[in-house]
Amino acid sequence: MPDIFANAGGVIVSYFEWVQNVQQFRWRLERVNQELKLLMLDAYTEIKTLAKSNECDMRTAAFTLAISR
Repeated sequence: MPDIFANAGGVIVSYFEWVQNVQQFRWRLERVNQELKLLMLDAYTEIKTLAKSNECDMRTAAFTLAISR
């Protein structure tokens, strides 16, 4: 598991907190976990696919994906 991918979970949750503060609305823990899971699974799938197609490790694939975005 690439370190930058693992760290992304915390960054995403921080973003969710910011969104809640801006909207002055609180999400339930279940919603936070559900949204985080969806985003992380999508990202993992993209990284894994890119690593396989480029024949590189997952960390390189994660950086490649980040740069392409």
